[in-house]
Amino acid sequence: MEKFLRAVKFFIPKALFEATQPAYHYLLASIGALWYRFPSRKLYVVGVTGTKGKTTTVELVAAICEEAGLRVALANTNQLKIAGRSEVNVKNQSMFGRTRLQQFLKKAVDARCAYAVLEMTSEGAKQFRHAFIDLDALIFTNLSPEHIESHGSYENYVDAKVSLARTLEHGDASKHAIIVNRDDSEAGRFLAVRAGTKLSYGISDALPFTTDADGSEFAWRGEPIHLKLPGKFNIMNALAAATFAEGRGISTETIRSALEKFTFVSGRMERVDEGQNFSVIVDYAHTADSLDRALGVYANAKKICIMGGTGGGRDVAKRKVMGGVADMHCEHIILTTEDPYDEDPGDIARDVAEGIRDHSYEIILDRRAALQRAFRMAEKGSAVFITGKGDNHYIMGPKGAMLPWNDASVAREELARLTNRNAG
Repeated sequence: MEKFLRAVKFFIPKALFEATQPAYHYLLASIGALWYRFPSRKLYVVGVTGTKGKTTTVELVAAICEEAGLRVALANTNQLKIAGRSEVNVKNQSMFGRTRLQQFLKKAVDARCAYAVLEMTSEGAKQFRHAFIDLDALIFTNLSPEHIESHGSYENYVDAKVSLARTLEHGDASKHAIIVNRDDSEAGRFLAVRAGTKLSYGISDALPFTTDADGSEFAWRGEPIHLKLPGKFNIMNALAAATFAEGRGISTETIRSALEKFTFVSGRMERVDEGQNFSVIVDYAHTADSLDRALGVYANAKKICIMGGTGGGRDVAKRKVMGGVADMHCEHIILTTEDPYDEDPGDIARDVAEGIRDHSYEIILDRRAALQRAFRMAEKGSAVFITGKGDNHYIMGPKGAMLPWNDASVAREELARLTNRNAG
């Protein structure tokens, strides 16, 4: 159905389509809801929004609910999961199109799920992908500049995020909940949304805490928690999920048990080990802040960073900044292809290189060759970061081309070759 409507738009003059685009997206949302009979009304729907941490927080919320014995569906950048059955989100679309999202919720209802946990984005809000979804709770993780070229300004970007929260005001707002990171400068705008339950969390809730490459230790509600995920940012993700769950009446013991059992999220600080004497980490890190935080986890190790900077045709302004962040942390930087779309990947790499001043770098556009080069350079005890794509399964090229690719899988292949060669 959505494919049909997309086909129709190609027969509409571009200027006319741009003028009527909001109506087009809203129409798709309404058709999807009608076709699948408003499935969100039969679920407790939890949205997770913010610049960073959405995918991991969705996974943590679902894990806690499952530990509590609830049937759960989740949809995020990495996967679709309904009542324990998972499938890879092959296109890594953070928030599905209108009809597909309604279809997913209908499948969750059919599987007798009680909860649906959804990653929700500013781009999705802009295109009304959230319309006609009865949201019961929203978790706000954090905000930093992102997708500015798409939204026109940072303020527009923030407004798009807040518009997701305002859907809680629909229907009986007294039954709805918002969970907000109070440490974020935009927290007040989210807490101002009308909702019956307003909860907040912050790093002070986790004191004392420690974190290193092997995981994190923190206290919550008087209970010590060992989290296998490294970094202060993952403690914040855990606090978001725990605060939501506590608000739903889930016990502290159940929350602690779920968090301690949780292992990792694919493509998020994912370690790849084939017996090599150096660390290899795959991380989505696609903003300057997230790259800084990821690299900071391995503060005492010599680091090589493989990066693309940004996808083609977007976020040009942040490329130099991304290069500067890598320059602050890494002894060597390899600039490579990420998702160039219709832009010359060499141009993207050169934009990123403008931010590199103090350390060496090279441009190797073949991403596999870039990994091979980094692994050959790596010393014992050093860390190789492969950033920008996370668990993505394709490199997006010109004219819609999709090259099959997964950073962790290719890293395992190349590391196995390297260790076998060294063993021989």
